[in-house]
Amino acid sequence: MRGAEAVEQGDCSSFKASGAGQLPHCCMKRPVIMDLLPGTPYNMQYTNCCKGGVLSSMNQDPSKYLSAFQMSIGNFLVNRPGSDSPFDKLNITMPTNFNLGIPGYTCGDAFLVPPTRFSDDKGRRRKQTLETWNITCTYSQFQASRAPKCCVSLSAFYNTTIVNCPRCSCGCQGLGGAKCIKSGDEPPPTVLQLPQEPQAAALPPLVTCSQHMCPIRVHWHVKQSYKEYWRVKITITNLNFLKNYSDWNLVVQHPNLKSVRQLFSFNYQPLTTYGNINDTGMFWGIKFYNDMLLTSGNQGNAQTEMLLHKDEGIFTFREGWTFPRRISFNGDECVMPPPDDYPTLPSGAYTIGANLNPSLLLVSFLFLAVAAPALF
Repeated sequence: MRGAEAVEQGDCSSFKASGAGQLPHCCMKRPVIMDLLPGTPYNMQYTNCCKGGVLSSMNQDPSKYLSAFQMSIGNFLVNRPGSDSPFDKLNITMPTNFNLGIPGYTCGDAFLVPPTRFSDDKGRRRKQTLETWNITCTYSQFQASRAPKCCVSLSAFYNTTIVNCPRCSCGCQGLGGAKCIKSGDEPPPTVLQLPQEPQAAALPPLVTCSQHMCPIRVHWHVKQSYKEYWRVKITITNLNFLKNYSDWNLVVQHPNLKSVRQLFSFNYQPLTTYGNINDTGMFWGIKFYNDMLLTSGNQGNAQTEMLLHKDEGIFTFREGWTFPRRISFNGDECVMPPPDDYPTLPSGAYTIGANLNPSLLLVSFLFLAVAAPALF
């Protein structure tokens, strides 16, 4: 095997050693295959291998969204009984029961697709595989975790109210499974010790005590309004004492994202998933600057400001239009406040913006200008 390795070799006592005197790499019927770490010796590598089990999205890093390995299978019957063909493709059995080993992912059955073609001899010749199978694995947030993992808070320059994350968005203080540390307190030293690898994924988050109890909070602030543009500030805060979030990403849905003019401190890529509808975008950190959210503390946040054009005919500050429709962090949808709680314009703003008659203002001004000399 090259580019990966089986976690266990299993019982290979019934198999003969190879010509070099080596036993098979793995003799188990259901092996667990693990990716190799970066920097693996060249004689163990394979093309696009050795990502350490960490894959990025295609937008964030095109060099790290793919991983591959190669394995040779022995004692594989390629011919059906009575077949004269040197190799009988009809006798190949597709593998079954695939599992990524990551909570929330479910894999379907393998299905046949056109054979893969690959280049050889520095691209001058192309070869073709005998068969190619595809397996599709889908992610479910509800299967990955019983509770949400992030929430959204809102604020705006035209309203002093800050709408916090909904109460008990990710858990409630005092209930089973919810652990927290009061703001300003230091976690005990035993909490900061790294757990054993098999236990790391199963540990529940230890967060800063709050009404929402979420490990990640995203704050959307409508910061400023100009004549033709408006500005938004986005802040992502890590409230988890046990986990850093490396290569994080944030997906936002808002109808004005098609008119993003300038972005600070984050990378951005629009996601046009439905034809020409451009209302969804993906944000992620800049390499070696803010691509990692450290554990809860002074450095556990990342923020950006975004300048958007006021699209004629749809832009308005009324009825919470300037706030996002949906937000997801690392693929998990965040809990949004109810629309009735969104910051609203002051009552006077509706009167000034909608009920003021310019002609009455002009008449009053002229009346005062003409009548003023008569007072002296």
